[in-house]
Amino acid sequence: MWETLQELGSNPAVIRGAAVLAGLIVAIVLGRVAHASIGRYLDDPDARYRARKASIVIIWVLFGLFALMLFSDRLGQLTVAFGVAGAGVAFALQEVIVSLAGWAAISFGSFFAVGDRVQLGGTVGDVIDVGLLRTTIMECGEWIDGDNYSGRIVRIANSFVFKEPVFNYSGDFPFLWDEIRLPVRYGSDYELARSTMLGTAQEIVGEYTEYARIHWGKMVRRYRIEPASVEPVVTIKANDNWVEFALRYVVDFKRRRSTQSDLFAAVLSALAEAPDRVQLASTTYEIVGAPELSVNLHRESGPE
Repeated sequence: MWETLQELGSNPAVIRGAAVLAGLIVAIVLGRVAHASIGRYLDDPDARYRARKASIVIIWVLFGLFALMLFSDRLGQLTVAFGVAGAGVAFALQEVIVSLAGWAAISFGSFFAVGDRVQLGGTVGDVIDVGLLRTTIMECGEWIDGDNYSGRIVRIANSFVFKEPVFNYSGDFPFLWDEIRLPVRYGSDYELARSTMLGTAQEIVGEYTEYARIHWGKMVRRYRIEPASVEPVVTIKANDNWVEFALRYVVDFKRRRSTQSDLFAAVLSALAEAPDRVQLASTTYEIVGAPELSVNLHRESGPE
């Protein structure tokens, strides 16, 4: 038994394997220490996340270099074997390889970043982590109306960025255009309805206008895109039942639903102060005419 252990201890391959194992243990310990230390010294969530990711990448790169140095004298002998094995591994793990390529594209191609709200396939949510193989999203919507979290965490393979469109709600332009619509009866004071909606929008979402204009200016300089109006606008359209007023405005992508609620509440409250001048409409049916109806009642007389 002792002789067997001595032989193993003098075997260079065993020594290298033990060194790699020891290096792996050290890398794991350093990763845990770095994760805990960064959490104590950095309060900003974004900076803390990036620092942890960077420390893990650095530790594993150093471990890879250490392993290569240990086996550097034998790499030339294994070139052919690595080539044949690599081809088989590449075919079997093509989805993994494409996901790694997707991670590189996400990291350096400005698809999205942690904290962005995106739509990948049919899933809408906030990106909370970008791993080597999968992107983790906190889902919004589904059975929850609006843009609120559903509570489900969705993990999507990074290869998805090469297969389907990626919708980014908050990348270069962290605002969205949204609308609220109000049906008004014919014969109402249209100018009052229009000015009420526009004035309410200026009070509630006017703060976004200047910031949106600055960001859109950056978009115009970066992309081949035309200047766009970010001011609140009210448009009017008439149909068979009512006059429809549509208020279009820009809003922070995370406050779309709450802003809609605030606008509706303020507009309805303001219009309620003038019920005789502006009346809201609903679907109605009006009978404009009917054919003349003639009823002839005739009772036949019989034997008593």
